Amino acid sequence: MKIKNTKTVNIYLALAYRFFIVLVLYTLCRLGFYAFNHSLFQSISLPKYLYILYGGVKFDVSALLYINLIFILLNVIPFPFRYKEGYQKFCKWLFIITNSIGILANFADFAYFKYTLKRTTGTVYDQFKNEQNKLKLFGDFLVDYWYLVIIFAVLIWLFVKLYDLVKVNKAPRFTWPIYLLHTALLFIIALACLTGIRGGWGFGTRPITLSNAGEFVDTPDQMNLVLNTPFSIFRTLTASTLKPVHYYDEQTLNTIYNPIHLPADTGKFKPLNVVFLIIESLGKEHVGSLNTDLDGGKYKGYTPFIDSLVSQGYTFTHTYANGRKSIDALPSVITGIPSIREPFILSIYSGNKTTSIAKLLGDKGYETAFFHGAPNGSMGFSSYTHLAGIKHYFGQNEYKNTGDSDGTWGIWDDPFMQYMAQTMNTFKQPFFSSFFSLSSHHPFRLPDEYVGKFPKGHLPVQEVLGYTDMALRNFFKTASTMPWYKNTLFVLCADHATVSYFPEYQTTPGYFSIPIVLYYPGGNLKGKAEKIVQQIDIMPTVLNYLHYDKPYFALGFDAFKEGNDNFAVNNNDGTFSFYQDDYLLVNDGKLNIALYNLKTDRLTKNNILEKEPLIADKMEKYLKAFIQQYNNRMIENKLTAN
Repeated sequence: MKIKNTKTVNIYLALAYRFFIVLVLYTLCRLGFYAFNHSLFQSISLPKYLYILYGGVKFDVSALLYINLIFILLNVIPFPFRYKEGYQKFCKWLFIITNSIGILANFADFAYFKYTLKRTTGTVYDQFKNEQNKLKLFGDFLVDYWYLVIIFAVLIWLFVKLYDLVKVNKAPRFTWPIYLLHTALLFIIALACLTGIRGGWGFGTRPITLSNAGEFVDTPDQMNLVLNTPFSIFRTLTASTLKPVHYYDEQTLNTIYNPIHLPADTGKFKPLNVVFLIIESLGKEHVGSLNTDLDGGKYKGYTPFIDSLVSQGYTFTHTYANGRKSIDALPSVITGIPSIREPFILSIYSGNKTTSIAKLLGDKGYETAFFHGAPNGSMGFSSYTHLAGIKHYFGQNEYKNTGDSDGTWGIWDDPFMQYMAQTMNTFKQPFFSSFFSLSSHHPFRLPDEYVGKFPKGHLPVQEVLGYTDMALRNFFKTASTMPWYKNTLFVLCADHATVSYFPEYQTTPGYFSIPIVLYYPGGNLKGKAEKIVQQIDIMPTVLNYLHYDKPYFALGFDAFKEGNDNFAVNNNDGTFSFYQDDYLLVNDGKLNIALYNLKTDRLTKNNILEKEPLIADKMEKYLKAFIQQYNNRMIENKLTAN
């Protein structure tokens, strides 16, 4: 359909108009992003949000210049053929297609952000490159978020119509003065593009990065409202490197925080079997026995069997994941190394020589195995577990019965956990096994025979967690009949938390809160300690419980060790969240931003940084020691006790 009232304008005015169109569309995307995720951003006033929109323009300009450099060049080269109709038609569809891809990336984060709490970055390809069902996952996403597809289609239709409102006029007669003028304009526009990409100009001005969004916000999480997804991808495409830091001399550093663990006592090594059960998306919020204060004390949760493990096992009051993605979990749990900003597995340091609980126990003669019902290679787990010293990998390829597949991610948890129990029954004791579930993952489907069998709850994931909880019950029922059962230490945790319903979990601590439960059916390991524990603490806690008798490297703590100088840390978007005692310190890597007393201010609404400088200073000391140990050991490849 032809657009009426089309105006014919100068080619440079047409270029400016079209760039203005996509700037407006990106602002609409920013509004849409906030509309879809407003519950995750607390207490933003209208003036503050308008300032955020203002700040976002700088990042939109940068991203759009990256995307449209070729289009801009094609329209400003000082030659008359650029005015030809066929040439302009090619430019039109280049502009429409490339910018539609950028808008699509923004739309994807409308839905994906609630799971990761960060804009998608340049590692997204590496995260999913080994998935064999990319088209199926993409199709499921489109079905589940059909309304986004419709809104996107309408926006692109509007985009095309707005583009056609102006038309480039006919070429002027190209004389030498015209050539010189257009050549000068080419250099002026090139300089303007360079300035826009950098986010400014002048001596000492560095190209803007994700952290520059902090200039326009009050809290780090609000930076995602300033950023756009294409900018986040472009700025993280190249591998990031850590910088060495020297806050303390070596002796002082190791006194504050030393990741080399020495044998704690002379007790004889206890060769228990060890089984890690890592449950997809099992946020602490969903476990009723860990939330007896919610909903006026009436909250039951969605995991009755896990509740029974909590009552028969050992857990802690404040338990955290070190990341928000599945790919962050394995190095944290198995290697004792957290992901800082980007997944350790995908970082340039993933090739460092590391140790792991599997390697250390393998040296003690343990059989070691990993179970994950997805196609082998999914999430890069098979490659990582091989590097971590796990000898046997059992995935969908080994399971073989594809009739038990959910059609998206892999084998349903219940049959695969039965397969795991039977397979472990063939192992020579002692053995180490780790299991990673998958059924409680988007698109949150159930086997047909279980539809309607579990409480639905307020969130789609809760019904499916009921199914995985049942699968765990059936696994333990089968395992309890086997000779290795009572000689086994089970450790259950989540890979990460997920979307939340209660306001107590719509906070920075809540976004990372997961259960961590130790269960030893053949011993007397029961109770609950008032302590902060994180995923990277699992490895040293288990090894010390077994009286492991050699030095080893792990960035976490033994959770059973007396004293309370331990801490937890996560860094999802470049900002550190540092937990110690009753407090949360937020630090941008250079400066403290906020301090909260989690005991009296669970909703983290009262920043007491200026009121409690001594507490902030103490916590900052430990955080700096952590950063120094982490950065320098990564750079120097000193991630072992040798």
